[in-house]
Amino acid sequence: MVVLNKIYTRTGDKGDTALSDGSRVAKHDPRVEAYGTVDELNATLGLCRQHATGDLARQMAVIQNDLFDLGADLSRPNMAADDQAGYPVLRIIDAQVDRLEAEIDVMNTDLQPLRSFILPGGTALAAHLHLSRTVARRAERRATEMLVAGDVNPAAIRYLNRLSDWLFVAGRVANNGGTDDILWVPGASR
Repeated sequence: MVVLNKIYTRTGDKGDTALSDGSRVAKHDPRVEAYGTVDELNATLGLCRQHATGDLARQMAVIQNDLFDLGADLSRPNMAADDQAGYPVLRIIDAQVDRLEAEIDVMNTDLQPLRSFILPGGTALAAHLHLSRTVARRAERRATEMLVAGDVNPAAIRYLNRLSDWLFVAGRVANNGGTDDILWVPGASR
C-alpha cells in the first residue's frame, strides 16, 4: 500500500528524480518522459470519464488503474533484476493487452467500416477520446525509446499500442456508433 504523509520532499529540486528501484535520473530522462506521459494520458482519461456512461465508463476506470500499473512498470529499470527485488515487481502482463483486444472486438461489432480517415471531434466524449489517443501514441513513442536499449517490458509497449486502438474505436462508439464521425475530405479547402 502507498502511504503519502508528505507531498513535497525537495529531493527533486536540482532536476533529478527517483525511479522505483531507488536509482536517480534526470527528470528529462527517457524513462521519466515515458511514465510522465502515461500520467498525462491517465489525466485525459479522467476527462473522458466525465462524459462516459455504461460499459465505456466502466472500461475506462479499469484502464485508468492499468495506467498506474504501467507507470510503475516503466519507472522500474533493469527487468533482469526483478526476481532479486525482494517484493513482487508490478509489470503489465499479456492478459491486460488481451482484455483491450477483446473490448475492441466487441465495440467494433456494430461499427460500419471506415471509408475515410476521421477527424477528431463529434461528441464531447469522442473529442476527448481522440485527445487521449494522441497522448497514448506519444507515450508509446516515449516508451519505445527504451525498447532500443532492451530495458522495457514488451507487454508495456503492446499495451500502449493496443490502448491507442481502443481509444480510436471507443471514439467512434461515442460518436453514436460512428454515424457522427467527421470524415476527412482530402483537399476540401483547396
